[in-house]
Amino acid sequence: MCGISAFLNHTEGASSNEQTKAQAQAELENSLDLIGHRGPDARGRWFSDDYHVGLGHVRLSIIDLSPSGNQPFHDEDDGIHAVVNGELYDHEYYRDQLASEFKFAGHSDCEIVIALYKHYGLSFMSHLRGEFAFVLWDANRQILIAARDRYGIKSLYYTVVQGKLLVATEIKSFLAFGLQPEWCVRTLRDQSWRVESRTFFKGVFRVLPGHYLICRRNEQEEQKPYWDLEYPDKFSHDARSEEEIVKGVRERLLDAVRIRLKADVPVAIYLSGGIDSSSVAGMVADLIKQGTQLGSETNSVPSNMKCFTVQFDEESGADESAIARRTAEWLGVDIHLVKMDEEALTSRFEDAVWHSEIPLPDLNGMGRLALAEAVHAQGIKVVVTGEGSDEHFAGYDAFRADSLSESDHSWQALQIPDTDREEALQAAIKQGTYGIFGDYSPNLPSATKRMLNHSHVTSPIARVGSLPFSEWTNSYGADLPETSLIEGFNGQVRDKIQNRWHPLHTAQYIFTKSFLPHFILRYNGDNIDMVNQVESRCPFLDHHLTEYVNNVPPSLKMKYNATDKSFREKHILREAMRPYITDEVYNMSKKAYMGPRKFWPGGPLHRKITQLVTKANVESLGFVDWNATQEALDKAFNKQEPMALRRAITLAQFIVIGQRFGVKPAGALPN
Repeated sequence: MCGISAFLNHTEGASSNEQTKAQAQAELENSLDLIGHRGPDARGRWFSDDYHVGLGHVRLSIIDLSPSGNQPFHDEDDGIHAVVNGELYDHEYYRDQLASEFKFAGHSDCEIVIALYKHYGLSFMSHLRGEFAFVLWDANRQILIAARDRYGIKSLYYTVVQGKLLVATEIKSFLAFGLQPEWCVRTLRDQSWRVESRTFFKGVFRVLPGHYLICRRNEQEEQKPYWDLEYPDKFSHDARSEEEIVKGVRERLLDAVRIRLKADVPVAIYLSGGIDSSSVAGMVADLIKQGTQLGSETNSVPSNMKCFTVQFDEESGADESAIARRTAEWLGVDIHLVKMDEEALTSRFEDAVWHSEIPLPDLNGMGRLALAEAVHAQGIKVVVTGEGSDEHFAGYDAFRADSLSESDHSWQALQIPDTDREEALQAAIKQGTYGIFGDYSPNLPSATKRMLNHSHVTSPIARVGSLPFSEWTNSYGADLPETSLIEGFNGQVRDKIQNRWHPLHTAQYIFTKSFLPHFILRYNGDNIDMVNQVESRCPFLDHHLTEYVNNVPPSLKMKYNATDKSFREKHILREAMRPYITDEVYNMSKKAYMGPRKFWPGGPLHRKITQLVTKANVESLGFVDWNATQEALDKAFNKQEPMALRRAITLAQFIVIGQRFGVKPAGALPN
């Protein structure tokens, strides 16, 4: 919806003369310029009287298009101030509930942040439903509070530069305050930046999903959780019928979609060939038939509903447009195909990396960027998407081994004989060795394996985008990505993994805490969509739905048929969505959306990669071995090795980040 940038000055005795005021104004203004694409409709700033606190906001108007929806927001006493990014649902309920004690300036959904804070104190975050990030300054208590939604749909980063705590939607905003980024080689080596609050830049942190940051002047900022994923005890028995669970999923997902159709602007759908986006499209079409208004559409009928689909080359092996077209025809909705060949993908390579601020060794982010361009060209500001379904309904093949590594005691009706389960488990483990996400390492320390309860999904996830490091980086120690990943969780989570959760739930937790927020929701989500002023809404990440789905027995998510030795991922979702999807989608197997993965020497991507991954550019990183890089480039294009291609793409992306952020080369530690 928007972009935010804020600061809290810790400098003792900083005067509020005209020069310091002008500097504070210029820095905040320049920081907003760097994320100005996120909010072209309005810009607002607020400074405390002494200019020790500043809040900035760029607005993409979605709810309440009038000036009363512009930010920052303030309470009636002018003691509490806030900037908010995102959409908050059920805001009408809280407006009615709090109308007698809070004077609302307009009808923006985001204005409830201050009202709820005044009513519930720090507990107010539990009442927020939606995709959001915010910064709030309580001048009465002299305290800054910044928080991020439960799954990290919206980003939020912080750092300290020249005595100022800075908080912003994107890291690039910090450049305006004088940040001089340096590579954090340790977090790069052990990949801990993907699960902890630290990033791959020294001293730059992310507010973790489901967490809030709290800070007073001249005190150390502190990050605390307000929500986390939870799963039932693996030895408990679920007494519900399958029909009851199917109904429960359907009702909650339908509600999550319905509330995300509310907007004072046009709303569209991202539609691929899979069950997730097809379910969303099917539910939206059905809701329209029942009288639900689609955004600002005055004549809401399915034929006016717009769906947007990426169309890759047929020979790429990644094209799902034919299935999406058949789904659209079945629903009677309007479909727009966005054609993407290798040249189109490559032309967006550097921009996708710069805006997402995340290196991910796939090209789907470039396809997503093109989708948002097409949506924007149609004058549409909101899209409803399917992210988060795979993590909650067990949609990845990588979950298969963990789904079978222990019996599902919660659902006796689907108990598999031990001999059949063991045979299927070994086959799934072998298949997972050649997973699509990352390298696989069977040689983990025994202690790490025990902390993970011998999870099978960890290595491919922990090693996505692994790099060929220079020998000198060994001085940072020998921590493995798998060890860093599990140690990045708190002790209570590790205890549940070892003793309480079914291994499938552990796999889902690991995915949701690592791959989802740092890759999918940045590289294929908000950061990319907002380049073209498109807000993405994720009904599968509605916590009213996910808290219910997390209690669904594992064998009803990833269902195994011992007779024909087949897996049926997302079983319970398929049954819940049966009325809204075609037979084709209902019966098809999961296919990960990753974009094309085969590229030939001399083609557009090869030229782009070789242009970026030169010896000089690799040496400018300072932590990558050039000889190993040359080997990866050769294998990627001349030998068509998938993992080598992913490594080459990742290297090119880090080079883009280094160049655009002006990062100086990392150097060897002093003796």
